[in-house]
Amino acid sequence: MKQFKVYKDIRKQAVIMGLPITLFGILMASVVFTLLVIIFSFSVITVVCGLILNLGLFFCLGQWSRYGPRLSLKHVFPKGIRMKYLNVIAYETDEPQGL
Repeated sequence: MKQFKVYKDIRKQAVIMGLPITLFGILMASVVFTLLVIIFSFSVITVVCGLILNLGLFFCLGQWSRYGPRLSLKHVFPKGIRMKYLNVIAYETDEPQGL
């Protein structure tokens, strides 16, 4: 009997138009916002600027997804949390202790 491995993280490799799903969502939000701007203030300059903006965003997000993000938040938290009490009082001092 043939067994198939269950792959739970299929969304991590899903690609739409060459972009991962999260970056594609950012691109579509930008497209919708640009369309709203064009509808409420229609002019030729607005259409051209919106087209240039969305094409530039598409190419920038494509480059970012190809080469990977430069910021990584993988090592922000420590690997383990210790509950050891850190005492700041130095017991081995040369000063005399008075009452």
